[in-house]
Amino acid sequence: MKKLAFLTVLALFVTSCHNDDTPVAPENPASDLISPAMYMGIFTRDGNKPFTGVLSVAPCNESTSIYYGNYVNQKLTPFHGYYFIKDGSVYPNANNQEVSLPAGTYDMVYWGTPQYTEPIYAYPNVREPNYSIGEDFAQQDFSLLAISNDTTYYPTFDLVHARRPVNVGTEDLDADLHRVVSGLKVTLKDNKGNALSNNIENVEVRVTHIAEKLNFYTAQPEGKACTVAFPLVRSDDDKEMSNGTVMMFPSFGTPELQVFITLANGKTKTFKQTLNAPLEANNKLTLDISIGNILEEEDSGSFTVDEWNESNEEINVPILE
Repeated sequence: MKKLAFLTVLALFVTSCHNDDTPVAPENPASDLISPAMYMGIFTRDGNKPFTGVLSVAPCNESTSIYYGNYVNQKLTPFHGYYFIKDGSVYPNANNQEVSLPAGTYDMVYWGTPQYTEPIYAYPNVREPNYSIGEDFAQQDFSLLAISNDTTYYPTFDLVHARRPVNVGTEDLDADLHRVVSGLKVTLKDNKGNALSNNIENVEVRVTHIAEKLNFYTAQPEGKACTVAFPLVRSDDDKEMSNGTVMMFPSFGTPELQVFITLANGKTKTFKQTLNAPLEANNKLTLDISIGNILEEEDSGSFTVDEWNESNEEINVPILE
């Protein structure tokens, strides 16, 4: 089971504590601490299914978004709990770090990265929230990261989230996880079914109006509108260029899809089209694009899309100026 990079960083990330808000430790933590059992499901359109993947659990003070912390080796630390989960239960023989707390009620904040059976984009990147005892998680977020000095941003990881109160000592750690990102897969083909031109050196897809942040406590989109960029990869038979499913935060309104094709002669051809609807959490959009000979109009910086399928709906796209 893969452990995604950002959760590895979160699991190892130590920050300073806020002394004024540090909870009082139990008198005998070795005997008073409890590690609840865990059973996790993920909510899908087909109903609830057992969750498989990596899951983090951050306990907050009861009825608040203030991070309580977690006991590790009988000491209160900013290290949250994290688990490898298979079919809803803790995966045996994995390097889990359990939630260990005194009895009482806590608001548990769950974030997970599901394991995928189909290819997904290999290079996501996000800025993680700050885990510090006494930190207000309502002021923390996952944030998109800019690609170098560019004005575009990396896609994110696949993320699922839940939040609910748990009475440690009488209840298990269980929740229905909800996907809080949107998926996008783009496929570019020749309109006659031929191999794509060798003159195509590179294809980049950009999606506008994507939320910059997800609030750590609520998982709601926040921040400014950003443009997420990712490349398409040529297939072994040269018949298409596509991407593993890209994850991105939900959009603010209806985004525009932009395709930039770089040719061997150094010129760039472009295509832009507003999508039919906003990109929403827990939705996956599949776009199929068929193009003709993009070298026919050497003086034009745009190209014509002969067919455009969005969620299996055909759209007639005009020639762009």
